[in-house]
Amino acid sequence: MTTERADAARNRAVLIETAREMLTDVGIERLTMDALAERSGLGKGTVFRRFGTRSGIFMALLGDGERAFQKRVLSGPPPLGPGAEPLDRLVAFGPARLRFLMENREIARAALGGRTPVPFGPPAMVTQRHLRTLLQQLGIDAADLDILAMQLTAALDVPLLLYTAPEDGDHPEKTFEDRLARGWEDLVGRLAR
Repeated sequence: MTTERADAARNRAVLIETAREMLTDVGIERLTMDALAERSGLGKGTVFRRFGTRSGIFMALLGDGERAFQKRVLSGPPPLGPGAEPLDRLVAFGPARLRFLMENREIARAALGGRTPVPFGPPAMVTQRHLRTLLQQLGIDAADLDILAMQLTAALDVPLLLYTAPEDGDHPEKTFEDRLARGWEDLVGRLAR
């Protein structure tokens, strides 16, 4: 693994911060490679080398957010982080993951850019390993713990949130995120019985 040069790391931090500001100020549609270069004060070549495409900007934003989320899971306060019982951690993980994904839903859509297949990469693999560990700590008697962890991961990851309706007219008093979180808690509760 190569270490990032100090100037490249500094440029990356400036670009990520500027992209986040632009999302707030001008919205996702106006966040382009050219606009990012202009607003950051860095050259277009620097932006293109760093991200490659407009989708690359959003992939970098997702990656940055994903690292922060994983840090909360690995070392944050309980019940999401260490120090809580495995069942409490498993229950807390679902709503926290769903909230992260809902907050980043539009960024994830932009990252796919219409050309990229639905992602199941490192973030999903980290989620799957984490869920498998918690299931194992709970002593869940499953025919195949790896498959069960993969199926639970699928219930919490990007495809579900990108391609389902955000609100359901049959349940106007509850948000889609609340309904997903309650479904997760119900699923985990049934699994742990």
